[in-house]
Amino acid sequence: MKGYRFSQFIPPEKSGKASFEDLLKIFMQMMVITSGDVAETLQWLVEVDKQHNLTDDKYGIGDFIEDLKRKGYLEENPVKGSLTLTAKSEQQIRRSALEEIFGKLKKSGKGEHHTRFTGTGDEVGTDRRNFEFGDAPEQIALTDSLKNAQIHHGTSDFMLTQDDLEVVDNEFKTQSSTVLMIDISHSMILYGEDRITPAKKVAMALSELITTKYPKDTLDILVFGNDAWQINIKDLPYLKVGPYHTNTVAGLELAMDILRRKKNKNKQIFMITDGKPTCIKQGIKYYKNSFGLDGKILRKTLNLAIQCRKLSIPITTFMIASDPYLQRFVREFTQANNGNAYYSSLKGLGHLVFEDYRRNRRKNF
Repeated sequence: MKGYRFSQFIPPEKSGKASFEDLLKIFMQMMVITSGDVAETLQWLVEVDKQHNLTDDKYGIGDFIEDLKRKGYLEENPVKGSLTLTAKSEQQIRRSALEEIFGKLKKSGKGEHHTRFTGTGDEVGTDRRNFEFGDAPEQIALTDSLKNAQIHHGTSDFMLTQDDLEVVDNEFKTQSSTVLMIDISHSMILYGEDRITPAKKVAMALSELITTKYPKDTLDILVFGNDAWQINIKDLPYLKVGPYHTNTVAGLELAMDILRRKKNKNKQIFMITDGKPTCIKQGIKYYKNSFGLDGKILRKTLNLAIQCRKLSIPITTFMIASDPYLQRFVREFTQANNGNAYYSSLKGLGHLVFEDYRRNRRKNF
């Protein structure tokens, strides 16, 4: 008699208290906090190991470092003896941020910004319709067409007519051009609150989401402080806060200039910030006010939000702060643009509050 025989499960012995994968997750999290400083991260890892006994005599931090080099996560300078991250590590950090914030997403082959249009598109859809003159032969759904022929004419004297033919509708899938703006002003670390680390995590998650799930799209990244300038995706883990004010106007102007050169009709801006703008540039001088929402700065910022709305460029703001005073500006800015806003506390990016001002919806997730 066939069947199953069960016995007591004996788990396999582990090589140490923490495996390479366990330590790698901790290492990648620390790399974001230290802005890509490998030496400082490893020092922190040693201290954490002392406090929490992550390793034992079978597998220590030294073994972990050697595995990082052997598996291509770290590169050693033979002259200086210093360790630096590889491209593999930078992608792993972005992927970890994506999973932390948006969960595990399956990679798709092509861009998936659906539209309501069907017909001669660039992606095979699921809808069926009757054959029309001008449809390509490769669009014919052969199985469905043969079934129709059998229903209409029977099986004894088989025949296939135009009325039996069904075709598969192709779908238009649009491309989108995105500019990601990241606030690196001094307020992102003010009063002992680390806002730049969650900001970098959001930026890396968004960049990984766009480049993997929507490979046809374009993505440009810029940072803004007193001024604004572009950076590469690979630079995201190394971002640091500077002694800057928040010139949101400079960031928006650069973002609009970038999007103006894109041929795609669908354009959008993602902005990661901790709140109010405090600076604008007038000629070669800076007008600054860090003590509140300065009317002069506010009007110019809101005017750009309205201008983006008129150009059909929605702005999605990721607010990395829980202060109601700072959130008030984001709400006013988002309403002016008719865009979207996410609010996240510093304690965890897993809980985001989403506000869609176009549909007047608010959602927690």
